[in-house]
Amino acid sequence: MMAIANLVSRITGFLRQIALFAVLGATVLNDAYTVSNTLPNIVYEFLIGGVLSSVMIPLLVRAQTEDPDGGERYTRRLFTLAGAALLVATALSMAAAPLLTSLYISSDGNRELATAFAYLLLPQIVFYGLGALMGALLNTKGSFGAFAWAPVLNNIVVLVVLAVYVAVPGEISLDPVRMGDAKLLVLGIGTTLGIVAQTLVLLPAMRRIGFRYRPVWGWDSRMTATGGLALWAIAYVLIGAIGLNVTTQVATAADGGAYVVYANSWLLLQVPYGVLGVSLLTALMPRMSRAAAEGRTGDVVDDLSLGSRLSTVFLLPLAAFFTAFGPAIGVALFGWRSSGVEGAAQIGLALACSAFGLVPYAITLLQLRVFYALTDGRIPALIQLVTVLVKVPLLLICPLLLPPKDVVLGLVAANAVSFIAGALVGQVLLRRRLGSVRAREVLNTLWRTLVAAALAALAARGVVALLGPMSGLAPLARAWIQVVVGALLWLPLTVVGLRLLRVAELDPVVRRLAGLAARFDPRRGGDRGR
Repeated sequence: MMAIANLVSRITGFLRQIALFAVLGATVLNDAYTVSNTLPNIVYEFLIGGVLSSVMIPLLVRAQTEDPDGGERYTRRLFTLAGAALLVATALSMAAAPLLTSLYISSDGNRELATAFAYLLLPQIVFYGLGALMGALLNTKGSFGAFAWAPVLNNIVVLVVLAVYVAVPGEISLDPVRMGDAKLLVLGIGTTLGIVAQTLVLLPAMRRIGFRYRPVWGWDSRMTATGGLALWAIAYVLIGAIGLNVTTQVATAADGGAYVVYANSWLLLQVPYGVLGVSLLTALMPRMSRAAAEGRTGDVVDDLSLGSRLSTVFLLPLAAFFTAFGPAIGVALFGWRSSGVEGAAQIGLALACSAFGLVPYAITLLQLRVFYALTDGRIPALIQLVTVLVKVPLLLICPLLLPPKDVVLGLVAANAVSFIAGALVGQVLLRRRLGSVRAREVLNTLWRTLVAAALAALAARGVVALLGPMSGLAPLARAWIQVVVGALLWLPLTVVGLRLLRVAELDPVVRRLAGLAARFDPRRGGDRGR
């Protein structure tokens, strides 16, 4: 269910981006709006986002386990203090809006417009934070649906706001910029209302789990531990920012458009992880945190093994498909204009060169969640440091070894290699911390899945190659035929291969599909028959 919610969220988000570009176009207005709408995310992530996503669930679970009231007072105190901190952070960010926009925009005209938008968009920070807190509490109670579906509401609100924006007469004044412009207010306030709606829609779910907020002030001694974990979480974010900065510098100094290729190939690689990997982590994190709080180390290891095996079974075949059909995927998704086919093919080629890092990336993030469940924020920061130390030298040698147009391919491959290093280091550190981590059964699933996925992808690619060059078709049509035919061959071949090699992790999916088929089979008196 969470995977479906994440998929719908990404589809509606994609539609939202298309609508934004259709309404605002490639203009100064769109640049200013996009930068300003990114600022709340940047400020939130650096100040508290990394902490909430990694630290809060283990702390809430421990309070629920240890406290006579099930952690209710601790949770209220946490909400009170976090809410106050978020309000202060939002106020300071709005006061510093001109400085924040100047860090990202050099043009005076653009910066003035971006600052006007920032005043309207930065209040999102407090709602991002409160939404993350509520989502963490809901997850600890086994309630996942509301938080998974909430971003869909945000996307719908913004689509409605864009329709209103088009209907409002006039244009946004750029010289001078006026805060009272109706269109500017509609776009700015409306976008913030989308985040507000995304947060408020969680309130009914909060009531269903029995949470009634009343402010509780004061300090709990356990929050001192929270401070230590928070510092390590912030260190994790800062170390990652260093790697991103080096990547950006090398890409922008290479062949024109290299960073766009890098960013879009990474976006494509994130889709399967966002749908499957995030759903898996959301479900496993509260379970691992509760097991760690109760001293059930064996159950933590069980969930680590389960998460690693499921990540392998569901993501490795997709990585194989991306490797075999990367250029065609790039053209199919980004080659809508004939002048952009070459760049789209380069995006797809970058996807193919980096797909081998998808599974290590997912497993590394799962390993980090295990350490957070054990309330250890130091080791995740160390793993991040190792990842960046591996990546940065590889990034820097790419321009020395590769021609300018291929530098981006080296960058995406270096990024993937760093995830492998992170996964290996994480495995060693987990073994030291937990003892046996059941690596043998993970490796057993890995090689079986790798064989099935590789053979299926190669077979599908071979059949598509037999179709010939299809020279009479436009590149976009040719790419879509290759992707669709390849997918229709790859998926069943992969499933057959996994079944023949007896990959047990596929059994629950097969049983669920068989149950659904039986439920709707009229010959068995199912729903359709009735």
